[in-house]
Amino acid sequence: MQIKMFVPLTALAFLLTGVATGAQQIPPAGGNAFGRASQPGGGAQGSGQGAARAQQPPPFTVMSTSMADGSFLAVKYTCTAGPAAVSPELHWMNPPRETASFVLIVHDMEPRPHKGIDDILHWMVWNIAPTATQLPEAVPTNTQQLPDGSVQTNGNPGQGGNVGYRPPCPPAGPSHHYAFELFSIDQRLDLPETATRTDVMKAIDGHILAHAALIAPYHQ
Repeated sequence: MQIKMFVPLTALAFLLTGVATGAQQIPPAGGNAFGRASQPGGGAQGSGQGAARAQQPPPFTVMSTSMADGSFLAVKYTCTAGPAAVSPELHWMNPPRETASFVLIVHDMEPRPHKGIDDILHWMVWNIAPTATQLPEAVPTNTQQLPDGSVQTNGNPGQGGNVGYRPPCPPAGPSHHYAFELFSIDQRLDLPETATRTDVMKAIDGHILAHAALIAPYHQ
C-alpha cells in the first residue's frame, strides 16, 4: 500500500516542477524581441557596429570623363596631337572638410633622370580653391596664374610658350604610366611662380589631409 501511494505522489511532484519551470520560461507579452536584442552579441550590438561602419566618410576620389583609371590616354591629350593637344578633364569628390587647397601633380612614372628620386613632371597646379571640384578640359597653358588664383607649371616653363600641361611624349617602346595625383592640403601654399616640384613637395609635407590618384598608360 505504501508503494502504491509513493508512485502517484512522485509523479505529481514531477508535474508540478515542470509547470513551474515552464512558467518561468514564458516571456512577458511583447518583451521577447526586446530582451534578445539587448543581450551581448545580439541584434542590437550587430546593428550598432553596422551603423558605425556606415558612418565612415566615403573616400576622397579623383576621376575623369576623359579617361578611366588604368585605361590608355587618348591621343588628344598627348604630343601625338601636336599643337591641338589639351589637358584632360579631372574632377573629384569627398575631400576632407578641413581642406584649404588642392595640389595636382601629373608625372611620368618611368623615367629617372640622373638616377634620382624625381621622375618627369608634366603638370603641377597648386593653391586650387578648396571649393573647387574639377579642372575642365583644355586648361589654358599660356599663363601660370589661373582665374581661380591657382598657379601652374610643367617643370620646364616657357618651352614653346607652354607653362601649363605638357602633353606626354614617351619614346617608342613599352608604355609609360602617367599619374594624375591630387592632394588635399590643410593650408594654402606661399610659393612663388618659379617654385619647383621639390619646393611644392616640401611645402605640403606634414599638411596632406588626403590623396587620390588616377593612372593612365600611353605609348607611341
